[in-house]
Amino acid sequence: MESCPITSLKRVGPKVAEKLARLRIHTIQDQLFHLPMRYQDRTRVQSIGSLRHGDQAVIEGEVELADIKFGRRRSLLVQISDGTGSLLLRFFYFSNAQKSNLSRGVRLRCFGEVRNGPNSLEMVHPEYQQVNAETPLAVDEFLTPIYPTTEGVHQRTLRNLSDQALAWLEEAPSTLQELLPEQLLQRFRLPDLAAAVRYLHRPPPDAPQHQLAEGIHPAQQRLTFEELLAHQISLRELRQRHQQTLAPTLPGDGHLRDSLLDRLPFQLTSAQQRVVAEIASDLARPHPMQRLVQGDVGSGKTIVSALAALQAVESGYQVVLMAPTELLAEQHLRNFADWLTPLGVETAWLTGRLKGKQREQALARVADGSAKVVVGTHALFQGDVSFFDLGLVIIDEQHRFGVHQRLALREKGIKQGRWPHQLIMTATPIPRTLAMTAYADLDISIIDELPPGRKPVTTVAIPDNRRDEVVARVRAACAEGRQAYWVCTLIEESDVLQCQAAEDTERLLVEVLPELQVGLVHGRVKQEGKEAVMARFKTGELDLLVATTVIEVGVDVPNASLMIVENPERLGLAQLHQLRGRIGRGSTESHCVLMYHAPLSQNARQRLAILRDSNDGFVIANKDLEMRGPGEVLGTRQTGEMQLRIADLVRDQDLLDDVREAADLMLAYHPENAAALVRRWLGERAEYGKV
Repeated sequence: MESCPITSLKRVGPKVAEKLARLRIHTIQDQLFHLPMRYQDRTRVQSIGSLRHGDQAVIEGEVELADIKFGRRRSLLVQISDGTGSLLLRFFYFSNAQKSNLSRGVRLRCFGEVRNGPNSLEMVHPEYQQVNAETPLAVDEFLTPIYPTTEGVHQRTLRNLSDQALAWLEEAPSTLQELLPEQLLQRFRLPDLAAAVRYLHRPPPDAPQHQLAEGIHPAQQRLTFEELLAHQISLRELRQRHQQTLAPTLPGDGHLRDSLLDRLPFQLTSAQQRVVAEIASDLARPHPMQRLVQGDVGSGKTIVSALAALQAVESGYQVVLMAPTELLAEQHLRNFADWLTPLGVETAWLTGRLKGKQREQALARVADGSAKVVVGTHALFQGDVSFFDLGLVIIDEQHRFGVHQRLALREKGIKQGRWPHQLIMTATPIPRTLAMTAYADLDISIIDELPPGRKPVTTVAIPDNRRDEVVARVRAACAEGRQAYWVCTLIEESDVLQCQAAEDTERLLVEVLPELQVGLVHGRVKQEGKEAVMARFKTGELDLLVATTVIEVGVDVPNASLMIVENPERLGLAQLHQLRGRIGRGSTESHCVLMYHAPLSQNARQRLAILRDSNDGFVIANKDLEMRGPGEVLGTRQTGEMQLRIADLVRDQDLLDDVREAADLMLAYHPENAAALVRRWLGERAEYGKV
């Protein structure tokens, strides 16, 4: 079945197969694992008198009246009754023949969603058919599955295909191979796979619909467990392959690191020291480091990465640091240059904006090894970039890059069969259960302590009809010599509209705060202009910076202690927390004002309350995970990353400890089944780690 193509089923030619491929259905097994997203109950006829708003129901009754109503929209109204009550059927699209067929006394069976109409309950465009009282229609034997679909593939097609696939399974049960050994099924109390699949495609009338709707029925959990297990095994194998690969040993002699630590105007926190030691130990081994460093906004990840870079330089190797935006890359370059230039370590800068002679010179310095630390953006993995001896790759905010982009950068460092070490940093705290599952191929370090003297940011949420008070607050803060951000957001994903909003706000604030120096930064300001404004804000020449969310990462101005965020209800929790992290970097009390537009939805109210009550990125990340799902928390999922078909990391996190234990057992005692499981659930996508 695993290799039996979907074209083996009746009425599946090349055109249908092409459409099914968009649903990731290539084989009969794929069809069996293409599960319904919900169900309709057509297994019984309900009395009209028992119906409530929102029910989806099968009803049967006689037509009492059929009439065309003329108004803003012409509609056909058909009233039917079954003796327990009456209901209106409403059709906006109909023919004269249809009206004449729905005459008084005709008996109908209908299926649809019940709604509150102006005068009574009604169904809009229900499915219906005429019923002969002498030959009653049978009801469905099972709940009706509703499958995820795509353009050109109807529900009846998918039901027909699942009927055929189930018949195939019935005739040859062994074709859907049970890959989990009996002891695992017993240990984790999992039902038989084939029985679970049959149940989910055709649940009996008494199936617990609330469990099916929530994805927690034992049959669903059986497939969920297997899918999570396949991903876990795949990532473990990826990790094992990394550990079998060779890398240069980079022990370093410590002279550059000691010099830097002596020059720093602050002491490392114990959390930073712990993570620095973990990285140092990894770099000294002959296998590539694959470490993810998580640290909340302002926890000091950059200095940790600089010390890792110096260890590689001490060992005679180059380092590359890649950031997702030019603004963030520039921030890293400034910090690295400030710290490393006095030590005689040369840095280079490579972005898409670097052109002509400047680019040629930078490329030459990277190629001959004179530039020991190279900082840049996506431009780093372009074809003309070659390193002299790359020992360490540092990637910031890694979830903004695709797997293949990261691997392309690592490949540039392969020399004599040795791969460079890789350090990944993120300021997006990822909840433990999610990190251990989504990043099982990485070692994880957490900087869970803020530098001394950093005070938590006080956050308040107020409606935008109190704008005058907010403006007065900005005036008072700047009069005391502090600086402020005013962040503009718009729900439309349009640079033009975002920038327009920022420009309008800046004009208004210049008018009402004439005594302040106001600057403006948004996505359409040219890079040179953006840099100039940011430099003026950093030196204190500007009091107030009006910006879009381009300042989410990469700006460090310790004197900025007030932030206003307009329309915060339009941003996710993680993004708001990142923005808020731009303040509170000095020793002054800092405040974030979330200025929302009323009325707020329940979800938005909840999000703002979480931010108001907590400055802990991990608490916020857990809430974000509950509210928005793992795809959002981990960032846009790129091709080749974990893409789950049935499982849900939030809903199913209670299974994850058992899944990890099962992965240990499968790899130790049933490696062949483990490999087959990965092929079943990931197919070609399992290859992404082998590049």
